[in-house]
Amino acid sequence: MIQGKASVSFDTGVWIKESAAVVGKKEGEGPLGNEFDEVCMDELFGQKTWEDAEGELLRRCAQLAMDKAAVTPEKVRFAFAGDLLNQTTASSFGLKSFQIPQFGLYGACSTMGESMVLGAMTVGAGYAEQVLCAASSHFASAEKTFRNPLDYGSQRPYSATWTVTGAGAVILSGKSGLARITGVTVGKVVDYGIKDPMNMGAAMAPAAADTIYQALTDFNLEPESFDRIITGDLGYIGQTALIDLLRKKNVDISNQHMDCGIEMFDQKTQDTHAGGSGCGCAASTFCSLVMKKLKSGEWKRVLFCPTGALMSQTTYHEEQTIPGICHGVMVESAAGVFIG
Repeated sequence: MIQGKASVSFDTGVWIKESAAVVGKKEGEGPLGNEFDEVCMDELFGQKTWEDAEGELLRRCAQLAMDKAAVTPEKVRFAFAGDLLNQTTASSFGLKSFQIPQFGLYGACSTMGESMVLGAMTVGAGYAEQVLCAASSHFASAEKTFRNPLDYGSQRPYSATWTVTGAGAVILSGKSGLARITGVTVGKVVDYGIKDPMNMGAAMAPAAADTIYQALTDFNLEPESFDRIITGDLGYIGQTALIDLLRKKNVDISNQHMDCGIEMFDQKTQDTHAGGSGCGCAASTFCSLVMKKLKSGEWKRVLFCPTGALMSQTTYHEEQTIPGICHGVMVESAAGVFIG
């Protein structure tokens, strides 16, 4: 049902039946290394190009999610998937062998949230019994697309984030599962005039603040209603900006906030500066660490809010600003009811 200005709640069950996360070598060496389903030591994933590597990364992740959920591609009605590459080629090339009717999505680093929002609404409305929601990114293909090819050897400022080589996938079902999606909040494009592509956290934080505030308002909840309020890619700089922006609205999420980009890498030993980013950052963290916490019942309710910087090579060279977007997904554990 319609909830507030930008949200939808689900009276009937929308369940996360299973999830899977596959990452690269650097991510496997980070603090979350033991949480992922697969860590691939070959950054090319057995392929000849970085773009094909990302497609294979996503294919493996989607296949693993279906295997864990004990479903075949024929039993998945729709796929919602996206990535950072031109025309979302990692998703279309990576998933084409499954022959699942597919929506190709682009929400930059917010894409996993976008896919889960659309997948949940599709299942909640009764248009599908099971759908696949997924997103991916690859450090090398993203650098090639948005910044400089790796061979260029450019210096990164400390405000820069490191694009995660990773993918996450969930199978949503109208029947039982490990966790239940109880509501979603659709974000809007927010532009604070940031132009620096090496400071994604500052560009995306305003969108995160807007969506989180809207979700709390639409569902009439407080930050304390959640075990974690989880952003995707803000990093250390963006986290500070987000908390400050919400405090100006008399909302304090400092005790509940978690950022996947901060969790992904060890800032001191892995030379990742402001943290992690990329579609695969939020996707792989949610589908591993967050889902395990929900499955065990340690966390009863989370608000998952991955963020995206809506820029392109063209807009950057035209010296345009970098708008942001953020989509929210409220997920509750099947192991118990949140009391707060």
